[in-house]
Order: sequence, then structure tokens, then C-alpha cells
Amino acid sequence: MAFVTRFAPSPTGPLHLGHAYSALLAHDMARAAGGAFLLRIEDIDRARSRPQWEAQIYDDLQWLGVAWDGEVMRQSTRLPAYEAALQGLWDGGLIYPCTCTRRDIGAALSAPQEGAQEGAVGPDGPVYPGTCRCAPRGAMPRDAALRLNMGLLAQETQFQETGAGLAGKVRITAQDYVQSIGDVVLARRDMGTSYHLSVVLDDAAQGVTHVVRGADLFEATRIHVILQRALSLPTPIYHHHRLIRDEGGKRLAKRDDARALAKYRAEGASPADIRRMVGL
Repeated sequence: MAFVTRFAPSPTGPLHLGHAYSALLAHDMARAAGGAFLLRIEDIDRARSRPQWEAQIYDDLQWLGVAWDGEVMRQSTRLPAYEAALQGLWDGGLIYPCTCTRRDIGAALSAPQEGAQEGAVGPDGPVYPGTCRCAPRGAMPRDAALRLNMGLLAQETQFQETGAGLAGKVRITAQDYVQSIGDVVLARRDMGTSYHLSVVLDDAAQGVTHVVRGADLFEATRIHVILQRALSLPTPIYHHHRLIRDEGGKRLAKRDDARALAKYRAEGASPADIRRMVGL
């Protein structure tokens, strides 16, 4: 089996040590397997994405010695593909419009509908109680969020995990999908897509066979596997790696400028120093 993996950062801030670890690990795994390492820029958040951060991503990766194969995929050029997938799901009756605000959802959760577990929190936060599930249908709307009707899709699924401490077959039951994940948003009104939809479609379009990413996305993989089923797409092998944390045990985020690669570079660190810092 060919080994194709990717690194998919968002150009919304500087790369930090956690990004370096993920990129280096995926790159090293691909090279060791004689496979391909791809780069994707996840810039669907147009309000926060900046050209200077994208340029910095390329510069930092090249400095680290991370070389990618082929052309860089940019999500902002993929909107027609996301729309086509949504239209197919809409035509199949698998998604519905939702106009609920966070306040609306909070109020509805005080009296959850049958099938929803009160107080349940899934990968995207509180499990949606299905308030808009019976909204009138017509043409696919452009001014509302679009949610996946999980009750129509729920079935037992599984995926292969190779991350340390997680290795093996991971199974998700139909009940888990309904009660602990629920009707997730597949398109936000200001984006025309969502992370879940775009990452599934993009991995398939790039021929990714092995997804290497942080353990914080392990739970979201359950959503991705059911979406792959709904869209007739292959399910890659997943490797969720440990997270790089600060001295207090908190995982790094883009607001942690003190851990930005650009800062270490400015202070004279070498790529080998970065590898040692992240345990490689």
C-alpha cells in the first residue's frame, strides 16, 4: 500500500513547536516508507487567514528541512468541490438548514428531544438537540448553516489507528453517533463549508492514505469516517500523535507566540535544536 500523508496548517498565525512536531513526524514517516508528503493550506477561514502567515509557513517548513511533493493545495480554491458535495447530500435528504444561535441551542438543550442525551458534549461541543431537523425543504439555502442528519446515517463504523497508546481498530456504534456526536454543522453560512467537510474531501482529492495529526482531533475522526461513508470516499489510516505542551501541561496554540518557530529562529536555534525540543 502506498504511503501518502500531508501537513495541513491554517494561515491564521505563526507555526509553533506543536506544528513543527506534526510536520516533521509526518514528513519523516512518509520518507521512511518511501511515500509522498503533501502540503495543504487550510484557508477556508477568510476572515482570519493572512498572506503573510501563509508565506511564513512555507519559509518555516523549508528552514526545518521539510520538503513537500507536488503542488500545494489551497482550500480557498476548492469551494466548488465543497458545494457539489453539499448539493449531493442535500439532494439525498441527508442535510438540513439550521438558523439556531448558540443561545437558541442552549435553551433547547434544557429540554432535549428524544434520541439526544442531555448534557452530552461531542467533538463540536454540546450535542445539537435537532431543533431545525424538520425545516421545510426546497432549494439548498445559502443563508443558513447546514447540518448533517445523523439519525439517517448512523451505523457502526471503524477506522485503523496507529498512534502510540491508541493503536488498533477503533469502532464507533450507531448509538454513539446519535447520542454523543449528533447533527454536526457541515457548512457555515459565512464559509460555505466546514473543517469536517473540507478535510474529508481534500484528503480524498489528494489521495491521502495516512492522516498524521494531533491527538486533539481523535474524536473528530468519528465524524470524518461517517462522512466518508456518506460520500463514498475511502477511509485512510489514522495516526494521532501526542501534543506538545508548555511547562504547565497546556497544549500549544497559535496565540503562544513565545513558542513560535520564527522566535526560535531569531534567537539562533537550528532545525536540529527544534527536533530535540519536540522529542525527535
